[in-house]
Amino acid sequence: MTEKVLQGKKNGMLILIGTLLMYVIAVLGLLFGISISYNILGLIIMVICIAYLALGWIVLCGLKVLKPQEALVLTLFGKYIGTLKNEGFYFVNPFCSAINPAARTKLNQSGDVKTKGVNPNEVEMPSKKLSLKIMTLNNAKQKINDCLGNPIEIGIAVTWRITDTAKAVFNVDNYKEFLSLQCDSALRNIVRIYPYDVAPNVDTTGDGHADEGSLRGSSEIVAQRIKEEIQARVEEAGIEIVEARITHLAYAPEIAAVMLQRQQASAIIDARKMIVDGAVGMVEMALERLNENNVVELDEERKAAMVSNLMVVLCGNHDAQPIVNTGSLY
Repeated sequence: MTEKVLQGKKNGMLILIGTLLMYVIAVLGLLFGISISYNILGLIIMVICIAYLALGWIVLCGLKVLKPQEALVLTLFGKYIGTLKNEGFYFVNPFCSAINPAARTKLNQSGDVKTKGVNPNEVEMPSKKLSLKIMTLNNAKQKINDCLGNPIEIGIAVTWRITDTAKAVFNVDNYKEFLSLQCDSALRNIVRIYPYDVAPNVDTTGDGHADEGSLRGSSEIVAQRIKEEIQARVEEAGIEIVEARITHLAYAPEIAAVMLQRQQASAIIDARKMIVDGAVGMVEMALERLNENNVVELDEERKAAMVSNLMVVLCGNHDAQPIVNTGSLY
């Protein structure tokens, strides 16, 4: 199905004024016909005026008003005849009907969420108009296993818009639900490729070589791949994916505590390694300075004792408690 935009239909105001004038003429004609009702001409005028007053409102059914960034898909007795786009006051065939299969669908997205102050008990009539604005879809958080099998929770926000109204209405049953399901499916396919954090021997690009790609460290790349995956799936629905962003990323609650301990242990190990490297350098520098200045001559046993004491002082978790030796060094 290809979109066909209807042109030259912005004559709604002219039709409205003409219809109202015809009603005035019909009323005057009815009064005139009553005044000469004894004549056959008067009876004919009365019948015509009454028929118009009873059926003239049908013309008003063809008047359509569109605001900016709105569209109306029209069918005539089941056949697609075209789409009205851009703001304006239109007149079309009064027997045309507007189609919007997603009119009653409410998702967690812009345009579907009621704002504060709106009565929740108020019944809102679904609109048959399609919004051409950029919409934001916040899909529910999903629990997915990453490439290492760790369960994680992830959520995305997808900004999208309709580019082909005919495809959106006729190629899929409900374009909003279709988009939401495709977002879930694409998210699962991409997340399963990446680990939550950098892991050895993991290929996330498909080139056969391990890399450092991860959900936490490569969020921009992951978001771009998610966008491309969704776009490929919703192309037939006439939808353009503007952007996809990760809004929530965390380990699942059942392993979150264990993974936190793992991260803490890794941080402690890295910190200890840095402390030991610094302590060894300080001990080496101390021994070199003592030898250069001939402050004291130490044999190997005393050097070993000095190194041991310095390492304990520099690498300990608590402040050292010095013991003053007032006797001989030996």
